[in-house]
Amino acid sequence: MRAILLCFALGVVLLQQQARLPDGTVWFMCGAAFAIATMLGAMQPRVRIASFAMAACALGFAYASIRADVRLREQLPSEYEQRDIELTGFVRGLPEQQADGTRFLFEVEANGAKLHEFPRVVRLLWMSGDHVPDLHAGERWTLTARLKRPNANANFGLRDGEVTLLERGIRATGYVSTARAPRHLKSDATGPRLTIDRLRARARDRIERVLGDAPHRGIIVALAVGAQDEVSDADWAVMRATGTSHLVAISGLHIGFVAGLAALIFGFVWKRVRWRGVSAPLIAPAPKVAALGAVAFAACYAALAGFNVPAQRTLWMLLIFAIAFLGGRRPASSLVLLWALAFVLIGDPWAVTSTGFWLSFGAVAAILHAIASAGRSESRAQTEDDDDIDQWDRVDPSEVGQRPQTPKKRRPFAIVARFAGRMRRHIASSARVQYAVTIALAPLTVYWFSQIPLLGPLANAFAIPWVSVIVTPATLAGLLLPAPLDAPMFHLAHAALSVLCDMLARLADAAPSSLWLLPRPDAFALAAACVGVAWALAPRGWPLRFAAPLTWLPLLAPAMHPAPVGAFRVTALDIGQGSALVVETARHALLFDAGPGPESTHAGERIVVPYLQAAGVRALDTLVISHSDSDHAGGAPAVLQSIAVRQLLASLPAQDALWSDARARGAHTLRCIAGQRWTWDGVEFRVLWPEPGPLSGKPNHQSCVLKVTNAAGRAALFAADIEADVERELIARAPADLRADVLIVPHHGSRTSSTEPFLDSVGPSAAIFQVGYRNRFHHPHPTVYARYRMREIVLSRSDEDGAARIEIGSQITFERYRQSHARYWMAR
Repeated sequence: MRAILLCFALGVVLLQQQARLPDGTVWFMCGAAFAIATMLGAMQPRVRIASFAMAACALGFAYASIRADVRLREQLPSEYEQRDIELTGFVRGLPEQQADGTRFLFEVEANGAKLHEFPRVVRLLWMSGDHVPDLHAGERWTLTARLKRPNANANFGLRDGEVTLLERGIRATGYVSTARAPRHLKSDATGPRLTIDRLRARARDRIERVLGDAPHRGIIVALAVGAQDEVSDADWAVMRATGTSHLVAISGLHIGFVAGLAALIFGFVWKRVRWRGVSAPLIAPAPKVAALGAVAFAACYAALAGFNVPAQRTLWMLLIFAIAFLGGRRPASSLVLLWALAFVLIGDPWAVTSTGFWLSFGAVAAILHAIASAGRSESRAQTEDDDDIDQWDRVDPSEVGQRPQTPKKRRPFAIVARFAGRMRRHIASSARVQYAVTIALAPLTVYWFSQIPLLGPLANAFAIPWVSVIVTPATLAGLLLPAPLDAPMFHLAHAALSVLCDMLARLADAAPSSLWLLPRPDAFALAAACVGVAWALAPRGWPLRFAAPLTWLPLLAPAMHPAPVGAFRVTALDIGQGSALVVETARHALLFDAGPGPESTHAGERIVVPYLQAAGVRALDTLVISHSDSDHAGGAPAVLQSIAVRQLLASLPAQDALWSDARARGAHTLRCIAGQRWTWDGVEFRVLWPEPGPLSGKPNHQSCVLKVTNAAGRAALFAADIEADVERELIARAPADLRADVLIVPHHGSRTSSTEPFLDSVGPSAAIFQVGYRNRFHHPHPTVYARYRMREIVLSRSDEDGAARIEIGSQITFERYRQSHARYWMAR
């Protein structure tokens, strides 16, 4: 059965790796494989397990494919994007209050365009300047919205955000338009899910009303209802540095603790209940009632969490254990885990694309493997301890056969010894579990986050019990108690959390280099590390167990092969409307612009920094900020805070705060001026614009233009946001200096740039447009884009192709993310 369940999950995973959904030929092959494997398993006992496992794999692949096809049928036609469409429906989930307005899910019941297969769930932003009402789950509204197809940034080494939208059933995004006034309808929607959403909203409102502006209020809200949008940046920073971020989410650990506490309470109360003079345990055994109570409370808490993947996994495991226990059976823990795996994937086939899925199931699998490996030695140790303790209570041989006397009281030393033995075993077991989880999750943490928090084991050793024993019970008690009795519990939870956060902050300050940054591993390195984990957690006596760390060495290898001497690599990141380009030579790295910052999409923090870490760039030799526009310079503070920068080369006003920020972090600062040049690993970097002297004109006129030329004479030109006037001046000065094989299109392809003489002077064979999907500036301009196409230039658009990577050596190789990493949900 274990092999069958694992292969079913494998089939689901395989489907999520496909570039397109199965066609008729694939469906025929899948059906034939299922039929043949099933019949072979029924007829041949010797290959029954292998045959049924193959059939389960085909079944998982087919099931996930059907679910994907059904969900993808709901889509917004391209011609209706960014058009005013009247929608009637109701609010779902918990609306999120943000700086730019309120973001919420809206379930559509009718659309003014009268379209069939219209997206059922859309995500909308009600902007703060439009008098946003206080939205609640279930409220029906008729409003006008401008929608776009689901689109997210697609970059090498980073998670695809589009599959997250697909998993949540969000098939369009947009904002509430002011073309027509929204109308709040009288009748509210009803249903079990909306009832849960209303309860979650009320719980959040109660906590906010009691705690007000308390610094760690967001964590209390996250532990109560699973909403993490109110957790402060300071709390996130401390928890990431100490490896305790998982405590902010309602994880399996919290739900398991609640289930255990509920079982104790139900069992204690049931033993003392009498019905018509009959003790309740005579009607139903107390352990079975306790099991039912544990599942009921776990289900309630999982509902408050929004049924995330770790909550689902824990709930399914508890439910399976409870059913087996009620039936008088005790299934193997590994089998229960695999059944939970199958049920989670049946409910959500896209769960395999989420970080929480792998971390949750990986942690439990590691714990079970470690416990199983240490089972025999633990049993032997416990027997020896019991023998040592029981010797204090042995009967004197001379008293054998004499009249029984009053039993001797157990000697105090025996009681102390027994307690000490149990505590020793408990501490050893806890240490073994912490060791297993730390070792097992390290490769997955590197893969998903490109880092390992070295303080994690130490911080979790006291953070997990503190949150589980004090913070979480106090929070739940506050939810169960009516006002005003809830206030003391919420204040107690916050006070305990404040103590914990202070301890974690001091721990992080004491070890500022506690995060071990590693490049994102490839498939081989990850597989080798996982084999090493199973090897390291094997039972004592396993051959060459001491050599297991050797399998982790590929994790230390560079994320990709560096460019050879005399060549360079350019990666144009997909950051939406903005610019961020990474240039790598054999031993150096340069970042040209850092994308938008907090004023827009937080691309510097969300995309640029994680990409540099995943690519193994630990320090930037030069950070170039072409000019002061926020879509180019907004992400620079996040880069300076997270990545070591040796030099800042920028075309910014003298009073810009970025200069002082860079100097405070030890970076050499220099204004970008035409004529500057340097060479790294046989690659020449040369600044072509702006001219020396005071900066004048608008920021676009001051843009820094950089040309990078390799040893073979092939070049790339970074034109930032220059416009036609600067293009004319560059042509008049030295048109030969503009010649380049690759052009980063100036000003995102606006109609005020990319003039015909400029393109003739550059003569590129490839060009990259860094633009946002359906951006409000309508970049690139159709006329400009046609101008490039007429010259038969190889083009890449970040809104269509995602990130682009160009290797410039003796030859030029071009890679587009959405082509080399295509998945069936892209462009759908």
